[in-house]
Amino acid sequence: MGTATDTKTVHLAVYDTLADWETGHATAWLARAGYTIRTVGPVAGEPVTTLAGLRIVPDLALSDLDPEDSALLILPGAEKYDEGDELAPFTAKARTFLDAGVPVAAICGATAGLAKEGLLDDRPHTSAVSFYLAATGYKGGEHYVDTDALTAGDLITAGPTEPVAFAREIFARLGAYEGKRDAWYRLFQHSDPAAFHELNA
Repeated sequence: MGTATDTKTVHLAVYDTLADWETGHATAWLARAGYTIRTVGPVAGEPVTTLAGLRIVPDLALSDLDPEDSALLILPGAEKYDEGDELAPFTAKARTFLDAGVPVAAICGATAGLAKEGLLDDRPHTSAVSFYLAATGYKGGEHYVDTDALTAGDLITAGPTEPVAFAREIFARLGAYEGKRDAWYRLFQHSDPAAFHELNA
């Protein structure tokens, strides 16, 4: 088995109502950097349906996911995070990852899931807006930072409108695109033509 320091496998959580737009920049460009992206669902082989209606068949079940086999766990947003506790096992797994020193990246509704799990009570974090997380009843309001995306140790958080900044933070945490992350961000966030040449130099 690998460890967080030598594995090149990133695990992407997939579940019904997943917000399709939130993780594509990160996963596509990690794959281009040599990472293997594996999908993790409630049940291996049982399809989930995204907000767009796309069906994804998970590579493995959440219960079979071990932090030692992963470089990173990505938790996309999903409407189900706001509808109850069905996705609580995913945020419980995030706790297992963080306890093992393996990074977790959560965006949009997944940040509310982390808040309910108590994982944001003592860590700097961001999300869509502060009152969105406050509605969960969590105790971490004083640690909320109003920014596009944020890395605090092994935890990355972002709001739903910041998939590019989310990817930027993921690349930085994993050490991907050293020396080219700024150009990558400028290209995809600001359509800077000069950045295209820097990225492909």
